Order: sequence, then structure tokens, then C-alpha cells
Amino acid sequence: MKKLIPLAAAATLLLTACSSGTYAATQIPAPETTPTTPAAVAAGRACPDGKNPLASYAPDASTPAPGGVMPADSFMAKIQQRGRLIAGVSADSYNLGYRDPISGKIQGFDIDMIQAVAKAIFPDADTNPNRVELRVISSPARIPSLRDTKNPVDIVARNMTINCDRWNDIAFSAEYYRSGQKTLVQSDSTAKSTKDLSGQTICAPAGSTSYDNLKKENPAVKAVTADTDTGCLVMFQQGKAQGISGDDTVLAGDVAQDPYAKVLPQRFSDEPYGLGISLTHSDFVKFVNVVLQQMKDSGAWKTSYNKWFAAALGKAPVPPVAIYGRIPGPGQ
Repeated sequence: MKKLIPLAAAATLLLTACSSGTYAATQIPAPETTPTTPAAVAAGRACPDGKNPLASYAPDASTPAPGGVMPADSFMAKIQQRGRLIAGVSADSYNLGYRDPISGKIQGFDIDMIQAVAKAIFPDADTNPNRVELRVISSPARIPSLRDTKNPVDIVARNMTINCDRWNDIAFSAEYYRSGQKTLVQSDSTAKSTKDLSGQTICAPAGSTSYDNLKKENPAVKAVTADTDTGCLVMFQQGKAQGISGDDTVLAGDVAQDPYAKVLPQRFSDEPYGLGISLTHSDFVKFVNVVLQQMKDSGAWKTSYNKWFAAALGKAPVPPVAIYGRIPGPGQ
């Protein structure tokens, strides 16, 4: 096989060089390229109320219509008073949330979800880039960024899987995308599935469900982590890892950037994506659920999917059906 060119490393230099774009955004840190073997992860916690993890808060009579007047005591009104929505996103997950090195704009499927929420609060969000602050965060920072007591984000859109363990710390919108875990390998690999990779070093993003899923699927792999998706791709291209395991959406973007990579066909998990929101803002969760449903009903969701994923993953599936039934606890 030809020596791999560190395309991701070059891309990272372009990404970090651009600190301006269509939206206000923080500068992107260079990915960690040294393999890290994380400590054993404690067993996931049960859902705090025993509900289906996919069950979110149902919109009710108090939930304002997108684009309408926000109730004075609502979290949406506080966002309006501030003048911008603050969102935690990725800038290195190709087609999900990434910075275009030419335009400097952070874009992708997850960013479209954020832009729809912003427009529902600020009708001029399409023409006023200052209505959205995209704060670039790593996978491990997704939950802490919502729980930060000094400078939290309002919402996280960073291919985050909804599960019971996380419901103990944050709230989720209704599901907006159903992904699944696969594994990327070198294009000349003879492996047919992740079970064929025993003894090989496989990278999975830190703070994601991918690491645990990988170890369950094949305990004999040497699982390591990097803080970002690009970090795993850099390690793969530098020969520090023989593969990457993660969501099919992310791996499709990796293949688009690396001609010497392929994704094994086996899918061994379901990864339902939700938008992360603080447990203290249940009114905002309900409002976001209305926005997501409008996107699904209007065809905007399908349009976004086809723009970012159709070339790699095929035509748009039916959008995930929202599941409700969770009741906010005291103070939520």
C-alpha cells in the first residue's frame, strides 16, 4: 500500500488558521494525535425517571410558535435579550459540522439544525450572522459545556447519542437523526467486520459512545482515543492506528478526505442523535422539538440530509419519529 499522506493534518492547519466566518466562532484547537487508552468507564446509569431514553418533553399550550413572541419568563426570551443563540458544535466532522477552508464558514447537517433553531427565535437569523455564536467544542466537552456555571452554551449539536446515562446530566430534544457505528480501515485491508481486527489499534473519539461499543463488539482490539474526529483521522494517516470506529456519518466524511480508506459494511449499533440542552431549560427543549418537527414536516430536514449525506449514504430516509412522555422534574 502507498504511504498515507496526512490529509487531515493539513486540513487541521487550514481549520485553525481561520478564526472568522459566517458565524462568530472560537478558534479550533489542533487535534491530539498521540493515542490515549482511557480508563475503564463505569456502567451507564439508568434513566432517572425510568422512561425510554428517546422520550423527550412534549410541546404544550405554553410552547410558543417558532418566529412568534417568546413568553417573558422563558429561556427563549433570555436568548432574545442577549441577541444571539450560543451553540456547542464540531468544526472537524465533515458534512456534520466542519469549517470550509475556503469560505471559513462552519457548516453541515448539525449546523442546519442550529440555524433552524436560531431562525425560530430570531427571524432575521438568515441574514444576520451575529444571531448565532458557534462555540467549537470537543466530544468530551459536550456535556460540561451545557453544565458550565459561568459561561454555558444554550444547545449542543455535535452528533451526540441520546442515552439514559446522559439524561442524568442533561436533557435532549426528540431524535433528529439515526446513525450507526461502523469501522474504517485501510483500503487494502482484508477485514470484513470489526471482529476481524483483533490485536489492531483502533481509534474512537473520546467522550463518545463509540469507544464502549467498540470494546463490546471486539474486546480484543487495542482501543485508543483522540479528542476530535480529525484527531482519529490524523492518527490513522500517521500509522498510529489501523482503523477508526465511529458513527457512519463521521466515517463517510473521513473517506471523502482520504483516498486510502474504506468503511467496513457491518453496522453494529444504533446511534440516535439528539440536541443537548440543560436540564433546567425544559421550555427550550419543548420549543426546539417544535422546530425539529416543522423541519421534518416541511421537507427542510430532507433537503439538509440530501445536501450533506446523500452522496455518501444514499437517499434520505424517513426522518425519525419524535417520542414524547418525559416529564420535567422540579426546577426544570
